[in-house]
Amino acid sequence: MDFSSHYQQCTIAERNLSYLDIGTGPVLLFGHSYLRDSAMWAPQIAVLSAHYRCIVPELWGHGQSDLLPDNCTTLLDIADHMLALMDALEIDNFSIIGLSVGAMWGAELVLKVPTRVNALVMLNSFIGFEPEVTRAKYYSMLDTIAMANAMPAALISTISPLFFANHAIDNAPERVAAFEHSLANITAEKIPTIVKLGRMIFGRRDTMEYAEQFTLPCLIMAGVEDKVHSVLESYLMSDSIDGSQLVHIPSAGHISTLEQAEFINQHLVTFLARYL
Repeated sequence: MDFSSHYQQCTIAERNLSYLDIGTGPVLLFGHSYLRDSAMWAPQIAVLSAHYRCIVPELWGHGQSDLLPDNCTTLLDIADHMLALMDALEIDNFSIIGLSVGAMWGAELVLKVPTRVNALVMLNSFIGFEPEVTRAKYYSMLDTIAMANAMPAALISTISPLFFANHAIDNAPERVAAFEHSLANITAEKIPTIVKLGRMIFGRRDTMEYAEQFTLPCLIMAGVEDKVHSVLESYLMSDSIDGSQLVHIPSAGHISTLEQAEFINQHLVTFLARYL
């Protein structure tokens, strides 16, 4: 399914934010992962756009969006920008489906405007502090990228396996190759935005402190082979968010929406039909 004709631009914080707008019905606001773009949601949009209006923005410096606005320093600012997009589109109520950082800013948006968000889905994410050991590791990677003003080949070889299930190089070599190609082709102009966003993500605040405020329907999904956010982290979120549902995604790494599209679609369809 070709979505190219559905992309639009919205001026936010004096920059152009790219987003996909397809389908009609209750609104679903999607948030993609760091270092990916809206295309990671293609299997979900193909199914859900038959019954819902799917709004899929692209993070600053990702996809067709402009570079990071100068005054954007935290994920709360990103949440503000996504809310500004909803306001610009005159959308009052919506549900959020976010993966990784998409769920992080999604959770911040729920806290910001709880009466406007109908339901929340968080995949392969963690809204607490980044553990100190992994934060230091990721910061070191970002330092390397900043120094090179590019994504070095050796670092691509380190980053790529983090995004896939254990045997992806054998089971889906073309998917791995396409991702590594996209990393290698990040332009020098975008590198400062990529680095700054990374520091915002891995240096995020502990939103788990506010878990008791999440009173909306919440579905948490965890790839059992995710190397970025463990199943344990999803358990912690599920335990802290009263009434939330936790689902394990089999044979899935970080970008589970592509690796286990049918499984995820089935659970999304069921969850959304129940609450929207």
